[in-house]
Amino acid sequence: MTVRIENQTCFFITKNGEEIRFCADVTIITDPEKSMSMVELDGHRIYITEAEADALTVAGAVDGRRHLKATDSDSVI
Repeated sequence: MTVRIENQTCFFITKNGEEIRFCADVTIITDPEKSMSMVELDGHRIYITEAEADALTVAGAVDGRRHLKATDSDSVI
């Protein structure tokens, strides 16, 4: 897991150590190219699982995710 949540505080594990934020100050967004949820901290993208995104929203993070839909006619969606 790249995210740990304690008492509405988020701890993000990065290659440079740990970034700490209040969950209310975090916005979860969607990277449309990778179809993944992520947060941006100091200009760096941290990709997270949907379970982590859901846990962050429960702890008070802003849910800015967009639902993407397939536009390719070969899609099974």
